[in-house]
Amino acid sequence: MRLPYKNEERKLFKEKYKYIVAVDEVGMGCLAGPVVVCAVLITKNFLDKRNKKLYWLRDSKQLLPRQRENYFKILTNDKNFIWTVSYCYPKTIDKINIYQAARKAMRRAIKKLLNRLKPDSKTIVLVDGKNKIKGLNLEQKAIVKGDRRVFSIACASLVAKVTRDKMMIRYGKKFQDYGFEKHKGYGTKGHQIQLNKFGPSKIHRKSFAPVAKLI
Repeated sequence: MRLPYKNEERKLFKEKYKYIVAVDEVGMGCLAGPVVVCAVLITKNFLDKRNKKLYWLRDSKQLLPRQRENYFKILTNDKNFIWTVSYCYPKTIDKINIYQAARKAMRRAIKKLLNRLKPDSKTIVLVDGKNKIKGLNLEQKAIVKGDRRVFSIACASLVAKVTRDKMMIRYGKKFQDYGFEKHKGYGTKGHQIQLNKFGPSKIHRKSFAPVAKLI
């Protein structure tokens, strides 16, 4: 199993970048709930710090829930790890489509981080996937499978995943007929059965085909 490396970040710091912002999203394919984006600000101090507890950190999809929770606590308790999250909720997703909603949340999360930087700081944004973020006046680099290859993007993936899972657990208590705390809004067989039985909730994405056919 390949782990995400810090090679990309080290190379960029050698090129005199002062800050690296890594961004990733979770919840793109869900039938319910928000799409959640995390943007992390990587400094050289954080990158150079050797933390053995983070050695096996990788793409959130390759980790068990308890492993994600453990890494989340380690990262967010580190004063050199600066992060923020942003969301787009189902109403926005239905209005502008899931891709544009995710990009909107990315721009919002990155701008939150930029408020902490000096205007003249040399910054680059690392984006998971093949496309850069339109409407963002910053240097960018899109990296296919970045959450599996690049350490900082893997960190963003993990924080976004844990944040969204906690949100869906809370929704599970509010909308008890759907089991959101179990499937987190993904289109599992159990979710489809409950959706067909009770119809869409307020947090279902009405523009997604399995939901749209029930409206």
